[in-house]
Amino acid sequence: MPGTDVHTHLAPRLEGHRAGPPALYEPAALEAYLDRAGLDEAIVSVPPPFYRQDLEPTPAADWATAINEGLAEAVAGRPRLRPLAYLPLEHPEVAVAEYERVRTDDRFVGATAAAGGASVLASDPRLEALWKGLDLDGAVLLLHPGSSPDGRLDDFYLANLLGNPAETAVAAAHLVLGGVLQRYPAMQVVLVHCGGTLPAVVGRWQRGVDTDRPGTDPLIEPPVAAVRRLYVDCLAHDPAVVDLAVSTFGANRILLGSDWPFPMGTDNPGGLVQHRGDEFVRRVAMENPGRLFRKHV
Repeated sequence: MPGTDVHTHLAPRLEGHRAGPPALYEPAALEAYLDRAGLDEAIVSVPPPFYRQDLEPTPAADWATAINEGLAEAVAGRPRLRPLAYLPLEHPEVAVAEYERVRTDDRFVGATAAAGGASVLASDPRLEALWKGLDLDGAVLLLHPGSSPDGRLDDFYLANLLGNPAETAVAAAHLVLGGVLQRYPAMQVVLVHCGGTLPAVVGRWQRGVDTDRPGTDPLIEPPVAAVRRLYVDCLAHDPAVVDLAVSTFGANRILLGSDWPFPMGTDNPGGLVQHRGDEFVRRVAMENPGRLFRKHV
């Protein structure tokens, strides 16, 4: 099945910092996965253990540059692997500076950032300069959950099983209810893990706006319309959730995503959407990412 996997991870080999499965440091292993899956290429980002959201601004700036340069170097000469530059949203001024540094660098096909953890909320005015830059460029921003600050999720792997999808929905809520997507319509935002819990709760967001609940703004774009500006991958592990995502975001906004090489991912992302038929698989594997990454893919 030809196409693009938009949710894969690699990490640069940096002295003193190593985390995750061994394949994370082997670009050839990612290419081998693409071969097995019959896919053409992968959009690649560093994984959450490399976000380092605890750093102060100056070391955070140095770290962002180091991991972005390291990732670009790791995939150099491998045209099937297209990297995203990491932006540290916990320090908006650092994120803006790093985006300015890489925005015209053809080695990168977009940017990625953490949803949750120490990241500044997406509706915070301090991020307006970043949204403006991404919007001006029509750039892709893939939001990937970082960590959850909720101690109740310490047991049963809930920080991942529940925290990750919840943090994605929180980030999306601030983009939607804060009017960010409405103000910056050319910015292309991708949510992983099939949008987290968003598909299940967007109707509730809409009800809150319709009934003028405290803090909601009746002038914003209706949430059920705003979410259709978002892209999501298909990594839901449940065909019924994929179907809900299609009705929530639209068939033209669904992408293949595997979360390779992590255990919570899949070796066959196309299998997650196969129940909708071959034409749908072709759309999410080829047409949708081809349009989203039209300058590069």
